[in-house]
Amino acid sequence: MQKEFADKVALVTGAGQGIGRAIALYLAERGAKVVVNDANLNADGTPNSANVATAAKVVAEIEQTGGAAVASSDRVGSFETGRSLVKLAIDSFGQLDFVINNAAILRDRMIFNMSEDEWNDVITTNLTGTFAVMRAALPHFKERKCGRIVNLVSTAGIMGNVRQANYAASKGGIMSLTRVCAFDMARYNVTANCVAPFAYTRVTETIKPTTPELTAYVEGARKVLPAHVAPLIAYLCSDHAQAITGQVLGVRGNEVFLFSQSDPVLSVVNQAGWTIETLAQVVETGWLKKGLTPLKSDLEVFNYSPFV
Repeated sequence: MQKEFADKVALVTGAGQGIGRAIALYLAERGAKVVVNDANLNADGTPNSANVATAAKVVAEIEQTGGAAVASSDRVGSFETGRSLVKLAIDSFGQLDFVINNAAILRDRMIFNMSEDEWNDVITTNLTGTFAVMRAALPHFKERKCGRIVNLVSTAGIMGNVRQANYAASKGGIMSLTRVCAFDMARYNVTANCVAPFAYTRVTETIKPTTPELTAYVEGARKVLPAHVAPLIAYLCSDHAQAITGQVLGVRGNEVFLFSQSDPVLSVVNQAGWTIETLAQVVETGWLKKGLTPLKSDLEVFNYSPFV
């Protein structure tokens, strides 16, 4: 395996297990030195007393194969943690080249029942945590005139999903944040992209099938491994992806997606000005109606068997 990242340093948050762990291991295999961050939490952000997966265990895996890594158990969500993670990378390895923001929690609840804490905790960890790490890393990238930001998002933030107002809002916010970062940092040779991953993880395990279709979806998801996600992340960090920035991509097994973003789909002009009645007429004639986005979740859109 090529070691094209032999002179690079990566910071991966939420890397104690699942997708984050797979990314950290893959980057290390390609030669990168890795800051492995994980606060050892359950999917809902509560402490994981079982101690199933920690940053230190992933660091040990990397070191066993001859790689270099350092662990952090800090919980993302504060600017202090963002600064400490970047400092750890620079103090340990002299620089920082890649930031992969993967850490996230979810606390699903119907929107009319969601508590203030359930909203704030998810937004703080997912959205503020992502921004805080970026904010700490970008001055270093700006000074060196190079760097890669890859933020992991979700189709929940693109399409929405039942019971995930907080999670979807955080991931949608990350997509907008990444787009602005791409604009702000383009002149400094820094790219920023999003990846919406599909993989069977402890988050997938929280899905309780209630229909035959959902049961089939979950069974198909079991075949999609976190390891399938890592090559796309690494590609976006590589020199091959220098011209790619401000994009939202997805990966599901051996299938890679490029998602559309903010361009208008349709346009219609009424020089006389609009009224309720004329707008209703335009919609009812079918021309505008055809362009409306169906209210479908990712379970409905990606209802075919994954390519694995």
